This record gives sequence, C-alpha cells and structure tokens, in this order.
Amino acid sequence: MGRTFTEHHKRQLHSLNGFFGFCTDKEKKGLSLGWQKGIPSERKVAVPQVWNSEVDLLTYTGVAWYEKRFFTEGGTLHFVFDGVMTECTIWLDGELLCSHYGGFTSFEKIVKNVNKGEHILVLRVDNSFDEHSIPQAYVDWYHYGGIVRGVSVETLSGICILRSHIEYSLDEQRKNAKVQFSLDLYNACDTSLTDTITATIDDKTISIPVTMNPHETLHLRSEETALSNIRLWDIGKPELYTVTFESATDDLFDRTGFRTFEVKGHDILLNGRKIEIRGTNRHEEHPDFGFAFPPALMQRDIDLIKAMGANAIRGSHYPNSKEFLDLVDENGLLFWSEIPIWGVGFRPELLADEVIIARGLEMHREMLAQYYNHPSIVIWGMHNEIATGTEYALPMSKLYYNFLKENGGNRAVVYASCHPLIDICFDYTDILCLNLYFGWYRGYEENAWENFFDAFDKRLLEIGQSHKPIIMSEFGFAALYGNHDADDILWSEEYQERMFEHVLTLYHSRENIAGFYIWQFADIRTSREAGLNRARSFNNKGVMNEHRKPKLAYRKIKSLYNMFEQEEQSL
Repeated sequence: MGRTFTEHHKRQLHSLNGFFGFCTDKEKKGLSLGWQKGIPSERKVAVPQVWNSEVDLLTYTGVAWYEKRFFTEGGTLHFVFDGVMTECTIWLDGELLCSHYGGFTSFEKIVKNVNKGEHILVLRVDNSFDEHSIPQAYVDWYHYGGIVRGVSVETLSGICILRSHIEYSLDEQRKNAKVQFSLDLYNACDTSLTDTITATIDDKTISIPVTMNPHETLHLRSEETALSNIRLWDIGKPELYTVTFESATDDLFDRTGFRTFEVKGHDILLNGRKIEIRGTNRHEEHPDFGFAFPPALMQRDIDLIKAMGANAIRGSHYPNSKEFLDLVDENGLLFWSEIPIWGVGFRPELLADEVIIARGLEMHREMLAQYYNHPSIVIWGMHNEIATGTEYALPMSKLYYNFLKENGGNRAVVYASCHPLIDICFDYTDILCLNLYFGWYRGYEENAWENFFDAFDKRLLEIGQSHKPIIMSEFGFAALYGNHDADDILWSEEYQERMFEHVLTLYHSRENIAGFYIWQFADIRTSREAGLNRARSFNNKGVMNEHRKPKLAYRKIKSLYNMFEQEEQSL
C-alpha cells in the first residue's frame, strides 16, 4: 500500500489506517505498567498523523503509545509500517513484534500462525534525542512525532514476493536494454513448496523455478533478458514500464524507467544530452499535517513546482514518501534523495561515533532497498552540512560514498557542503554541491558571490578537484509573505525577488555550474525548542508560504527558469 498504483491483485491487504487509541508517556513508565498489552486511555487520534497537530501537544517531544484492535482470519501476517517518528517498538497481543530506528523509511515484520479473531497491535513511539540521534535535536525543521505514514497488514500464502530490485544496462545508442531482476521471496507455509516465479516486462516473460523450506526467506536473482526499442524515461517524458512478478498464490507489481545519468567534466548528461538542473529544495511538511503529508497536497506541490519551470526536486533532508516518489516518476522530474544527517546539529567528533555511522549506513541500506527502482532518482545524498573541513568527517564520507557507488545504480553520489574553502572530503562526491547564503545571514555584500567563486576556483585547482561540476544545492533569502517595501529591505518580498534574480543569472552564466536548487519551495515550521529563533517560528525562505501562496520570487524564478529552458532547447 502507499503507492499510486496497485501493488498486489492476489494478496489480501487490509489498511490499519484510521483511529488508534493514544496516550503520552512523559515519564516513560508505560513499559513497567504493562501498556504493551493495552494502553490505559480512551483518547483516539487519526493515523497517519503527527501528535504535534493535537492542540495540547504542539511542542511535545518524548514517548507516546498507540493501540489498534483489528480482526483477521489468521494465518501468516505481514505487517508494514511506512513511517514512524523516530524510534518504535511494537507488540502484537502483548508479545514483542519488532523495533525500528529512523522515521522516514518503512519497516515490516512477518508473523506466522496467527489465530483467527481480534488482536491488539501496540506501538511505543519515541521522538526524543540523545547523542546518537539522527538527526540531532538541533535541526532547521520541526521534528514531529507520530505514525506519519500508513500502516497495513497483509495475509501471505504460498511463496510470496516481498520486494523487487530491477537492474538494467543500455547499449550505446540507448535503444536496447539488458534487464535483470532480484527478488526477496518468503514461503508462508508450514511445508516445503515448489513453484515457478514469472517476471514479465513489456512483451518478455522469464520463468524461474524455486523450491523453499517452510517459512524460508530467499534472495533470488534472474538471468538477463533483452528488450529492444526502449522508450526512454526523460524530463517531461516519463516513460514507465510496469513489471509483474507472480507465483501461484502471490504477485507484486512494480515500475521502472530506462535512462542514463552521467557526470562528464563540468557537464551532467541525461540520456547522453547535456542538461542544466533547475531545481528546488522541498520539505515534505505542512503546518496542519506535519510529516503526515496528504497525497492530494503532494500532487499540488508537484503541479506548482512544474509550473515554476523546475525540472528537479531535492528531498531535503530525508527520504520522501513512496507516493511522492511515484508522482515524481510520473511527472518526469529529477529527484535527489538523502538521509537525515543534517550536520549543523552534529558536533564534529560525533561524526566518527560508531553508533551514528552504523545507523546512517542502515538508513542508506533502507533507502536503496525501498527506492532503487525509481527512475526519477538521479542523485543519492550522503549527508548535509556536516563538518567536512575536519578529519572526523572523512571515514563517514568514504564509507557512505563507496557503499552508494557500489550499490546505488546509475546515480551520482554527493553530499552538500557549507565549508567549501576548507572542505577536505571532496574526493568522496561526484558533484561539488554547495550550500551558501551570501546576501542573507551576513547581509548584502557587494560582489560577495563573485569573490567567492574566484577563491573557490583557485582552491579547486590547488586540490585537484577543478574537473568536477558544481551544483548550488542551497541558497536563499527569507521573506515574510505579504511584506512589501519600496526600499527593498531584508525580509521583504522585493528583496528576496531581487536576490534570486541576481544569483540565478550568475550561476547560469558560469561554465562549471551544472545546476541549482533554490532554498526553498515553501516556508516550513521550525523548532524554537531546538535553539532556533526564526520569525513566526518558521524558516521563511520559501518562495511560497507554508500554505503554498506564492511570493514575488516564485514568479521571478518561473520567468528565469523558462528563459534558461528556452536557451537550452535552442542549442
């Protein structure tokens, strides 16, 4: 569930979304009081949700409990949790089911021999922080708590297809493809089974015989199959292929798209064609829903981003929901997906902490496992604004870079640096991605950007990195929606508009800048409790306000992006 298309026809699915029992546990006594068997509260909340949308819990950080009673015919059940913020432990009928850390990727658990009847699912959810938290307490967004994405239970029978991994290579003309499938299978029965798994794409079907022991999990890899006359997935031309996997008792529908993405000198090539990335950073957040972002608003955001003339979105600063990535695929936009290591909140020495490095690596594994097949994802992001000018950042960067290069497919691997003149980790990025805010945090300085680029170009020559392209991954200027001033002062829409016009024109004119992502699409809620002190308790750098009302800068960027597109088309 949680996709824009139907994933299963044979498998019985039941959404658990809706009203859950709910209570907070500020003193963390629930475990000792036995709440895992059922919570002592008649309060109900709608799931998906963030508890910070409840009127009495707007600033609550800590532990809360959820309870759901449901009926099942029994058998082997597959529980799927698409996103719980941030650490979660789950019980079924008082028995420990599973635990998970990280709020932006899904997790699942198979339970065999469940009896027919009513059952109780209990979740203990904790969004508090310690020194090993990812992200840390200091973040420039609001760290909501709750079951922020969908919950479902599926009844499994026979040999089941749990997950697909679709790999391909294209010939030099990008007309023909060789495709290979990897599948995670599970035998839901108490007896050994023999079956044939079929994989169908376009007009080709592969048959794979398989024998599995009772309740065995198996990773299966197919032979290659050849496809001809490929329809390429491209910006504005989202050609998608449905892939069907089927056993006697189960099925899985997935999608992919064929394209190439290359970094060559200072250029970025999509399907062999030089492109300029014209993007925006977007938080999957809304003041009324937090991270429990409704699908209808996802489509609205995409419509507004496309109308602005953008061809790319950065999912700052965490994996976005599956529905949103499906919509990005379907709308022919490029996507940058990253995990929530937002570095300003990390003391440099924490970057070398074994627990943090391991947690971050597991987040990368989950992101790749769940999002690999999306053709829109052309960039994997390792981390954002960590202390890459220190030795502490080197082991983490090297480990994550090598992992993503080896396992991430045809994508660039990057991180965003806010220390470009002292950064020592540039060996571990395919593109030099820079977060800089000249004209805002230090006010307006004449020729600040031009002077920076002169100094940065010189440093790149000195450290042997001048061959790589640059993406301006963050730059922006805050404006309060509706605040106008004839004197073009800070916080006015006029100032924001003028500064975006200046920097975008400058970036577009530079040969070694291959793209840019404005900061940011819409204003977002921030946390005063985390140490931030922003007007309205919002990061106001959006070119729209939090309710998607455009500021003057939105229309200016639309004009510039469309002009840049026309120039690109004329080449």
